[in-house]
Amino acid sequence: MQLSSKHEEYWRKNLRITGILLAIWFVVTFVVAFFARDLNFTFFGWPFSFWVAAQGALVVYVLIIWYYARYMNRLDQEYGVAEE
Repeated sequence: MQLSSKHEEYWRKNLRITGILLAIWFVVTFVVAFFARDLNFTFFGWPFSFWVAAQGALVVYVLIIWYYARYMNRLDQEYGVAEE
């Protein structure tokens, strides 16, 4: 099946946002957690590194999911492939 230029543009935008959000996920999951070990102060009675791993990363994950769903809904409407 041959894709039209409109379909190719849709998938290009989809892959770009997916790549960006995966990069953010990687940084939050691995880079921040790696450097969080050096944070040796308490935050609400817990070590800050524990708070980053337990709370901060989860907040970022939820924000990534929210943004992706919102972006894709708008993109689907823009290209006429939205579900009713």
